[in-house]
Amino acid sequence: MRTEQAQMINRPDIVAVMVGVAVDGPYSYRVPEGMTVERGSIVAVPLGPRLILGVVWGPPKDLIAHNRLRDIAQAYDAPPLSEELLKLVEWVARYTLTAPGQVLRGVLRSPEALDAPKPVIAYRRTGHEPEKLTPARLRVLDCLMDDMAWPKPALVGASGVSSSVIDGLERAGAIEKLEMPPPPVVMPPDPEDNPARLNPEQQKALDDIRALDVGAFGVALLDGVTGGGKTEVFFEAVADTLRAGRQALVLLPEIALTNTFIDRFTRRFGTRPAEWHSDMTPVQRAKVWRGVLDGTVRAVVGARSALFLPFRELGLMVLDEEHDGAYKQSDGFTYHARDMAIVRANLAEARVVLSSATPSVESRNNANVGRYRHVTLESRFAEAAMPDVSAIDMRINGPEKGEWIAPALAREVFAALDRGEQALLFLNRRGYAPLTVCRSCGHQYQCPDCSTWMVEHRFRGVLMCHHCGHEMRTPKVCDECGDTESLVAVGPGVERVAEEAAVRFPDARRVLLSTDMGSHAQLRERFSEIERGDYDLIIGTQLVSKGHHFEKLSVVGVLDADLGLAHGDPRAAEKTFQILTQVAGRAGRASRHGKAFLQTYHPDHPVMKAMVSGDREAFYAQELLAREAGGMPPFGRLAALIISANEQQTAMTYARSLLSAAPMAEGVRLFGPADAPIAMIRGRHRVRLLAQSGKDFDLSGYMRFWLASGEKAKGDLKVQVDIDPMSFM
Repeated sequence: MRTEQAQMINRPDIVAVMVGVAVDGPYSYRVPEGMTVERGSIVAVPLGPRLILGVVWGPPKDLIAHNRLRDIAQAYDAPPLSEELLKLVEWVARYTLTAPGQVLRGVLRSPEALDAPKPVIAYRRTGHEPEKLTPARLRVLDCLMDDMAWPKPALVGASGVSSSVIDGLERAGAIEKLEMPPPPVVMPPDPEDNPARLNPEQQKALDDIRALDVGAFGVALLDGVTGGGKTEVFFEAVADTLRAGRQALVLLPEIALTNTFIDRFTRRFGTRPAEWHSDMTPVQRAKVWRGVLDGTVRAVVGARSALFLPFRELGLMVLDEEHDGAYKQSDGFTYHARDMAIVRANLAEARVVLSSATPSVESRNNANVGRYRHVTLESRFAEAAMPDVSAIDMRINGPEKGEWIAPALAREVFAALDRGEQALLFLNRRGYAPLTVCRSCGHQYQCPDCSTWMVEHRFRGVLMCHHCGHEMRTPKVCDECGDTESLVAVGPGVERVAEEAAVRFPDARRVLLSTDMGSHAQLRERFSEIERGDYDLIIGTQLVSKGHHFEKLSVVGVLDADLGLAHGDPRAAEKTFQILTQVAGRAGRASRHGKAFLQTYHPDHPVMKAMVSGDREAFYAQELLAREAGGMPPFGRLAALIISANEQQTAMTYARSLLSAAPMAEGVRLFGPADAPIAMIRGRHRVRLLAQSGKDFDLSGYMRFWLASGEKAKGDLKVQVDIDPMSFM
């Protein structure tokens, strides 16, 4: 009987199909007569009343009566997904406790790409001369003298005639219509086009990366100072990959960085790479997705979701600014693109280059113990010097009441402007003020749907919640007591700094940069203008700290260097050190000497001492010791359960029942339940449970068993699992 079942399961006319919805496993379908599919084939199958995209996963695991199965509706004319990508979907689903169908949906992101590419209609001369030759017809025939076929839009544009003239020539037999394959979405990059001229230190770094076999798995941490020329080094690693006939992927943390990076790529390789990010149109995404799948696209620059593109010959992944928190996906299913890139590279036998001036503590530890090759760049490119970093003790030398720029920093900004250089004022807080208070009754404006204060955006005339997006017009009278002229802004936001800068530096050409100050295209244009020297004074948030090269920028002022240390985040010191280093590193990147000033109330904090002394090694050593003592990553593991409900008591009661069902296991500590630091978002109350274990413990398996042991969430209850959390809000 068992042999008979095995034969039934291995029938070629019955296959398992993983559908791109949140399901835990594949469903069995019949393969209609005349249809041929294999593992990885992309298909459309009926699921309930509608057709759903799916992927053939292999033979079915369960014996199901043939007459109870539904037929595959369509097999798409596209190459099958690679084996390593299918294994990646299963690995990510298992590790993150996500339904594999939901992970697969991240792969099948562009349904339009599955239709066969439409041919391009073009025209060429037949050699027959029409009886009537008008000037317009002669212009068309002159364009076609080279015997090349021209698409109609190009022919209309080149000859300056209407399309009816071309139609008339076709009827007269002077030209003929052809179907041509569509042009590639981008031309293949040429690894020999414009190789970088590397200095000796860069060349050694490249040689260290090349020591990793181009055809095998390996990871290099490219750990170089800001302005050290890391991009030129990993571009040459991309070139090596292209020469080896394999595809390359470069991930960036911010879409706003894309244009500058694309320009640098184009100068190096003679053509633009394919792009993958949320600003693309569906048509553009479809062309890139299909080109990656069929191999015509050889290099992609994209955001974290590009990790799941259907590469067939993936040979290299570069994560620029690998430490950046933007690589952590928190919507849909939670994953860290850096960690999943390592997994995919292992499955694809590819190399990974993690590039950063401030590597994550996890990556730095992996390099220390030899798991990653540690590649260093300790000097700036073209002999530029590192900026001098100074701390301004706000307890002694702070600004006057109601002002936010310390006198010492203001003097340095004036001096830079007098020299014709640029200055940057940095505050990682959007809006005008983080809190609005009534002086008469003390009423504070809080979001009605979240446990956070409403942030004033004075330029737009609104109070806004930065967690759910709720907005209201800035009130003229207090909602609580009705008093007029009693509402005051408390604390600075970047808009308030810009207001002060306009008074202090009235003759400076100023620009304000924040993620809510325009579209991605507008922000990219602002960055281009800064690079051209159109502005003297830049006021910005974290957006300005990442990867920008402003040659005229010589002075950077951080107005609240303590801001990241104030939230009780276990990663607070690391994050603060990273952002301060990145911001300070914008100064003095060319021939000008750079200075950075940190306004702080805690000049003796280890982060501030490391910044001022330039002793990054001491910071990493101290941070690793603290992590090890506390069993924190990378020496331990964390997993969080965030339970949310419409009522706080509902969420807390369910969290307590989950805790009581937690399996006993040696080496696991459980914390909570407790209200999350941001206890309510979008009207839903949030309660957190935290699990901590040793680094070799199967924490994902434990969490899976725990959730299966507990009572299922019902009604409005939701449970979000976050393996390896980066945020503790």
